[in-house]
Amino acid sequence: MTENGEDSPLHQSCQVSGKGDSVVSDSRPPKTSIEGAKEHNNALTVTATNTEAEISPYQPQPPSQPRLSKFSKNGSVEETVRTRRLKNSQESLSDPTETGSSTDSLRDDQTAPARGGLILSSAATVRKNQDSNVRPRSAVTRGSPVFRDRGSSLSEYERTPPSQQSDPTDHHVRSTKVRLSPVQATGPLPTLEKSFASASLRVANRIDRDCLDYAVLAREKLGERLHRNLSDSRLLENMGSDSASVNSMRSTYSVLSPIRPQDVRNRSFLEGSVLGSGALLGAEELDRYFPDRRVGIYVATWNMQGEKGLPANLDDLLLPTDSEFAQDFYIIGVQEGCPDRREWETRLQETLGPYYVMLYAAAHGVLYLTVFVRRDLIWFCSEVEHGTVTTRIISQIKTKGAVGITFTFFGTSFLFITSHFTSGDAKVYERILDYNKIVEALALPKGLPDTNPYRSTPSDVTTRFDQVFWFGDFNFRLSKDRIDVETIMNRTANGDMGPLLEHDQLCKEMNDGSIFKGFQEAPIHFLPTYKFDIGCDIYDTTSKQRTPSYTDRILFRSRQADDIKVVKYTSCSSIKTSDHRPVIGAFQVKLRPGRDNIPLGAGQFDRGLYLEGIRRRITRELKRREAMKNQSSSSTICTIS
Repeated sequence: MTENGEDSPLHQSCQVSGKGDSVVSDSRPPKTSIEGAKEHNNALTVTATNTEAEISPYQPQPPSQPRLSKFSKNGSVEETVRTRRLKNSQESLSDPTETGSSTDSLRDDQTAPARGGLILSSAATVRKNQDSNVRPRSAVTRGSPVFRDRGSSLSEYERTPPSQQSDPTDHHVRSTKVRLSPVQATGPLPTLEKSFASASLRVANRIDRDCLDYAVLAREKLGERLHRNLSDSRLLENMGSDSASVNSMRSTYSVLSPIRPQDVRNRSFLEGSVLGSGALLGAEELDRYFPDRRVGIYVATWNMQGEKGLPANLDDLLLPTDSEFAQDFYIIGVQEGCPDRREWETRLQETLGPYYVMLYAAAHGVLYLTVFVRRDLIWFCSEVEHGTVTTRIISQIKTKGAVGITFTFFGTSFLFITSHFTSGDAKVYERILDYNKIVEALALPKGLPDTNPYRSTPSDVTTRFDQVFWFGDFNFRLSKDRIDVETIMNRTANGDMGPLLEHDQLCKEMNDGSIFKGFQEAPIHFLPTYKFDIGCDIYDTTSKQRTPSYTDRILFRSRQADDIKVVKYTSCSSIKTSDHRPVIGAFQVKLRPGRDNIPLGAGQFDRGLYLEGIRRRITRELKRREAMKNQSSSSTICTIS
């Protein structure tokens, strides 16, 4: 027996060269021949004759296993026929060019002999060109759904009413193995997908949902402002229309654009410019995180009076309930801080939680200055520098003076100063001297580049930075007797503190231009923050009877007009562990693209402080839940006496 080389991929026939019928002898009689096969409108009618009885055709069965390319000499003929039917079905699904259909399996089934015998008919041999013309169209070429149009590919026998169909069990010539009738679907089967790629390939090229283009997520979540992932967009634009290639590149390079080796050789990150799109801190990266190019700054200043005991909760200080959003940076300045500075910083980390990390902290005696930043923005911060100045005659006494911290965020340089000036109602001149000494002696920046050296003044540190915030206990008082001040306070309505500020020493000196040149202050709508009795809202009741004053202030200046927008400026009246009330301010600050010559901080932060703060936060939450559980489980018994 020889295999016909002209058979199509989906239908093969075997024949023995000769003049008439081809017979393959077997050790087991009887001999059976197939007289003919005919296909019409995707249906196949098979008539088989035998000397002893007439055998009715079997119904086609769904494929279950792939077909073997050649008959195995020692294998079972039954298994070979079954695998060939499955191979044909799978090929018609996987290869759009193939034209096989479910009737091919029926055609192969007719070659199955009774009682294991195999007889091939020369009429079953079909040439390649004839087979391509007469064989039914594949379900794939008709546009799939395969199972939805399944009825068009059934044989005439299947479409015959059950009453007219012959029962295969009535024939005395049967197969050596019992054949079960095919299981028909009770309902409509789901349509196949357009892509017949294997599941393993689809999983390998699948992109994680977090790495999808932000524009896709924005369409799914309407109303939620999401920024477009520019890197993924550039990848899609650079790639062709081949989705498989795009998936492959994504799988290899995540969602980032691939970098050519030649670009790596030629790129120098010391040549970045403000207009350069490839700068690490350039306009493209800035617009990705800040489309409106404004960053949120939260500033808090507080004279702690050197108290060892800290407030039980600092949420009101850093996270007021009347704020809709938290800010990007938190800068906290403390005067007369608690003895344990590390404990203070840990409490701040515990309050801000895992969203923030401590970028830097500096101190000058009992002056503490701490900077927290959102974790996802730490990569755009430069190295941080700090400087200190003492205003005491004896420099070893570090209770009065200033500490400053500076860094560059994208292309905008920031300077934060917290200071404590000389105290006393009448010592206005001494406070002016403190200010002048600080602006001249504070040696910043040290290694960071000046973003605009043409507008800098060597004698004034505040002119060397784009955005400056100066806050602390300036100790400027109200030039009025206490009785008069209390009378004015009682007359104020709707937070109008204008009558009080007319007697404010700081406002007068700023208007005269003798101090804080170029600085501004937001309108004040809160009561004086000094001086209170500990634990209550009553002003000084001691024998000194100090006049209530606005000693705690937050001032700001910028190189460009309107770069700083005030969002909030108020005091925190709920913290009463000191004779001063904390003052807080929230600002929106303009940002500009940066250059690549800025030394980056490489994401450094105080990891030990972070872990300790988070551990305390978890412990506090567990205790709170336990207390609520005990409270809910315990019952209250009321007694009547």
